[in-house]
Amino acid sequence: MLVDTDFGDASGRAPGLEVASWKEGTPDPARWDELALSASEPNPFFERWFLKPSLEAFDPQGSVSLAQLQCDGRLVALVPIRLSRNYYGRPVPHFSVWLHENAFCGVPLIARGFEAMFWSALLRWVDEHAGIASFLHLPGLPEGCGPDTVLAELACESGRPLGTVEREPRALLFSELSPEDYYEQSLPNKKRKELRRQARRLGEQGSVTVERATHEAEIAPWADAFLALEAASWKGRAGSSLANSDARAQFFRDTLTGAAAQGRVEGLSIRLDGEPIAMLVTFLTPPGSFSFKTAFDERFAKYSPGVLLQKENLDLLERGEIAWCDSCAAPDHPMIDHFWREQRSLVSRNVAIGGHLRRAIGSRLISYESRRLERCVAP
Repeated sequence: MLVDTDFGDASGRAPGLEVASWKEGTPDPARWDELALSASEPNPFFERWFLKPSLEAFDPQGSVSLAQLQCDGRLVALVPIRLSRNYYGRPVPHFSVWLHENAFCGVPLIARGFEAMFWSALLRWVDEHAGIASFLHLPGLPEGCGPDTVLAELACESGRPLGTVEREPRALLFSELSPEDYYEQSLPNKKRKELRRQARRLGEQGSVTVERATHEAEIAPWADAFLALEAASWKGRAGSSLANSDARAQFFRDTLTGAAAQGRVEGLSIRLDGEPIAMLVTFLTPPGSFSFKTAFDERFAKYSPGVLLQKENLDLLERGEIAWCDSCAAPDHPMIDHFWREQRSLVSRNVAIGGHLRRAIGSRLISYESRRLERCVAP
């Protein structure tokens, strides 16, 4: 285990940044959960019930390390990182926050007020352990969130090169309107009329119910039903459904049951005669939430079950503890971008690391990518 303890806090005690393979041990569960609840920016994908099953499923060899900041016996920050030799298909060694294809946000869990201490400790560590790495890659940061802002301020104050190398806008649900008013303002009257017709037609096929699963006893069978529904869709035929891999399927089950134990998940479904025809799983991380996965029965596509499900999902607007919901959808999604009218942007940032020469090289790479991104988004 590598430990850096050169950063003192206001009490005079030195917090320690520990960086070690997750196979050597994970944080105390209670402290990890406490950190998640106190994070200045919520990120379910680094909470215990999501990250631990992720590592077990997708990093069995233990190449990913957990960078943890302890202060006065309290866990105040955590992020998974690794040394990678592949950078978007190019052989460029670098340190990176670790995400997998089913994780949609990369902001570290940082207790409010500890952002500067954590970034300082992490940057000091990567400077001293740069090795062959050219820079630190930070994917999936919500642009302008607390940790992102503090990082930019620290980089500016220290003269450390930092650049934005990717920007991804995606649909966000964020409004003080009631579900009914939001629905009416989001969709034109012609579309709402068509959806009412489709709902009536669907009701002619049998008994239609809307159900929500939140407790552990409900979530386990709900997860199995979701896996089966997704596997029967185009994703199953393409080999990309969760059920196409035993590891991915187990990860999904473990994540949902773990989240249910913490009160952090809702499984929403529309059922026809008791059988699910549209399902959506949402992680509840006050003050935000994240739409994680959705699936629908393609045999009923003409009734737009996915859109009808999203209409029911607008009930999130009535929950006092939830202010917004991240769609986790790709930019320009053909359905949700026409339903949810707000957006938030996730950015990937690269930070120069190491000594003077290495930072100079990293700065050139960062400047090149930043200019390329500006050219791509220029009108």
